[in-house]
Amino acid sequence: MFESIVVGVDGSEASEKAIRIACDLAQKYKAGLHLVHSPQPETAVYATAAVAGFPAVAEMPTQEELDQAGEEVMKLALATAAEAGQPDVQTHMLRGDPADQLIDCAERVGADLIVTGRRGLGNLAGIVLGSTSQRIAHHAKCAVLTVV
Repeated sequence: MFESIVVGVDGSEASEKAIRIACDLAQKYKAGLHLVHSPQPETAVYATAAVAGFPAVAEMPTQEELDQAGEEVMKLALATAAEAGQPDVQTHMLRGDPADQLIDCAERVGADLIVTGRRGLGNLAGIVLGSTSQRIAHHAKCAVLTVV
């Protein structure tokens, strides 16, 4: 049923669940597995911007800092896949909008399935633009599984 599975990873708990489910499916169907991460500067800024309950002015991370953070996220994703019995995976570190990058990568590798986690952040951008998982579900040309 599935020959190639793409998983969006971002270091969240939902992402870890998505990896584990994708590994299970990849083993069941003997499918190739691709871990995709697109580091976002907002994540680093939001993580460090609150001081004593007040937002602080934070500098946007440099590209080098983003790349380093992305490598750490990918290392954790690879460890999760190995723990789930799927040590042989392809990794893709991409720049740009996560939804667009996941969809493009899925098309490039001929994926039959995209697996994503849903963090449910519910911020204003999510309301206006739609969450990453929603956008993938609406625009992907293959099956999409959203893990909560």
